[in-house]
Amino acid sequence: MPLGFDRLLDHVSEYAGIRSVSALEPLAGPGTKVFPPTYGVPDSAETKYAVEKRVVRSVDGSTERVDSVVLNSVAAQAHDLSDALYAATDSGSLELPLIGVNFAEFDGLSEFGLITDLQSPHRVYDAILRDSLDGEVPFRFGAIGKAITDATLGNAGALFVHSPSALLFGAWDSTGPKGGRGTKFERAITSEIVATDIALGLKTSSRIDPIGIERVADVYRTKSGEWTLNKSEAADKTPKPLRPSEINHGNVTPSIDERAGGITAGAIEATTVISLIHLRRLRFPIDAQGHPLQGEQREIAERAARATLAALGLAATALAFEAGFDLRSRCVLAPTAEQTFEAVGRSGVVESFSLTGREALELVAEASRAAADAGLGWRPGVHELTPTPRLVDLVRRSKEAAQASSAED
Repeated sequence: MPLGFDRLLDHVSEYAGIRSVSALEPLAGPGTKVFPPTYGVPDSAETKYAVEKRVVRSVDGSTERVDSVVLNSVAAQAHDLSDALYAATDSGSLELPLIGVNFAEFDGLSEFGLITDLQSPHRVYDAILRDSLDGEVPFRFGAIGKAITDATLGNAGALFVHSPSALLFGAWDSTGPKGGRGTKFERAITSEIVATDIALGLKTSSRIDPIGIERVADVYRTKSGEWTLNKSEAADKTPKPLRPSEINHGNVTPSIDERAGGITAGAIEATTVISLIHLRRLRFPIDAQGHPLQGEQREIAERAARATLAALGLAATALAFEAGFDLRSRCVLAPTAEQTFEAVGRSGVVESFSLTGREALELVAEASRAAADAGLGWRPGVHELTPTPRLVDLVRRSKEAAQASSAED
């Protein structure tokens, strides 16, 4: 049965949280190999994957410690959940207040387009927004910037009105006027994908050059990063000849990678948790116009605002599930059943419900209307900022450095 708004209000007021646990398997089928993300590790490390021991419980209640690996981290999942919400916003199926910096009109930077607080690593407190202008003044000195800088757990209305994603996914105002003493908002939603009972594999690689280029004595690198057969065009006065592989020609000797060779797994699960306990810590004593909320009106407004954030988390979870689990090359997963949710009560009571992406978006719309009726209406649309000249220059120089480095490599 789908979750209704009235029942969501009850959950937000009384329950510990909402979770969704989805069993997944490799798209190629059970027992086939998938590739987790790799990390920078010492040369002595056995693997480049985030392998750890986890305790798993069997149907009979017994437990055992098994090797496990993270296939998508909490941070990576937050990115995917945010992308799901942004896609819904971009398509017009979700009305969500956003704050964005537009690079589209700047020569050479149009590829970056509009970068919003939903996409920025540090949400509304990201340096991209900090180093941009709201009209003629720096963002933090504008009306919205000042309001989000002053937001706290005890007075979170400005974030709810202007950047609710910060309250859902968490944010820390570490680069604002207060420095490291800036307010921290913990994540209300946490998600990860983990494979358990794993076995590490091996990866082989090789390449046969169809035109059979062998080592040539007179191949050199030019100043522009290209290659030449004319020694006088070489970048160095005493140039060192290049191997064919350094200009992406020739055969690649067969090799075996023992530290990033993929894994097979006994089980794979995507787990998402929305903490209603944390949402209840958020207080909204001021309405969207800056007037005090008191008594029953404040209680109604706060319940509606928390329900809206919970609904937004449910929508992100449902939409990401429907978008699929193509995590990276050779790591495409498929669900083994339809997605379900469980509301977990403080006394251990568990209430199951279903929710599609469309139903979740309707729930967000209903909850946000209730919050608006109580005085906490979302600011509509995108509040667009302009990057400062120094930020534009920084991005250009960074892009040029990356291109030069690519040429050298």
